[in-house]
Amino acid sequence: MARIYQVDSFTDRAFSGNPAGVCILESAADEKWMQNVAREMAVSETSFLYPENGGYHLRWFAPDAEVDLCGHGTLASAHILWEKGYLEKDETARFFTKSGLLTARLKGEWVELDFPVLPEDSLDAPEGLIESLGVDVKYLGLNDFDYIVEVESEEELRSMEPDLPMLAKVTTRGVIVTSLCESEEYDFVSRLFAPAIGIPEDPVTGSAHCCLGPYWMEKLGKDSFYAYQASARGGSLKVKVEGDRVILSGQAVTVLEGNIFG
Repeated sequence: MARIYQVDSFTDRAFSGNPAGVCILESAADEKWMQNVAREMAVSETSFLYPENGGYHLRWFAPDAEVDLCGHGTLASAHILWEKGYLEKDETARFFTKSGLLTARLKGEWVELDFPVLPEDSLDAPEGLIESLGVDVKYLGLNDFDYIVEVESEEELRSMEPDLPMLAKVTTRGVIVTSLCESEEYDFVSRLFAPAIGIPEDPVTGSAHCCLGPYWMEKLGKDSFYAYQASARGGSLKVKVEGDRVILSGQAVTVLEGNIFG
């Protein structure tokens, strides 16, 4: 039996932001079992963590595959460690992951995540990508995980309806689409589509902002942003680029907790 929680990340209220499963283990678990639990949870990612070397070993599974970096799953994991008393609220959460050491700190109502920068390089569009998105592309780049596409306006970004079966043939984790925000509330907006790993559209993607932060820093000449991911659930986060690291700040709310008996 293992404890499991569902946390809405990058939001201050339930039923918005990005839901993540958080499974607290005593030791390493079977990989196939973790994938089955993630499929059962049916949220974009489920985190699995257990104590290791003064911190926690952390892995993330989407419904159809393990992923190498997940912002909202890390935020949700840190939130549960503090909320349920695994860590004192003044302690730093340390996570050993496939993307190296990641840390989280609680600053008032906000969780600050220290993540690596994931810069992109510009390139020509592969066959079918632009057709699957159905929008005019202002810029196209690629980082270690995703394509990044800038479109002309927030209106175009919000109204786009990609051909998801066609987009699932793309060989990256997903496709980030971004534009400047048309109001003064946020600096930029984005959406992320990842049907290749079982996520038609991710509600709020922390790791995408490891690319979006340096991308908009280069274009806007500043290093701190307030960003909004314009999915149906929606969510907001603060982004600050510090050299080769990105500080992502968000809030989180626990909505479910229980036991796994399988």
